[in-house]
Amino acid sequence: MLDFVAAIGLVFAIEGILFAAAPNLAKEALRSASETPADVMRLIGLGSAVLGVLLVWLVRG
Repeated sequence: MLDFVAAIGLVFAIEGILFAAAPNLAKEALRSASETPADVMRLIGLGSAVLGVLLVWLVRG
């Protein structure tokens, strides 16, 4: 459970750095995401989740 909380903290840190360092880029990314069809977003999310699980599995072994 501590690893999960640490992972959530890293997500917040990385997103915070993105919004602080390049707010215009972040706004454009959000605008682009809002215009992307739901089925494409679902596939991207599923692919990201699978990649994330594989990375954690490889690192934590």
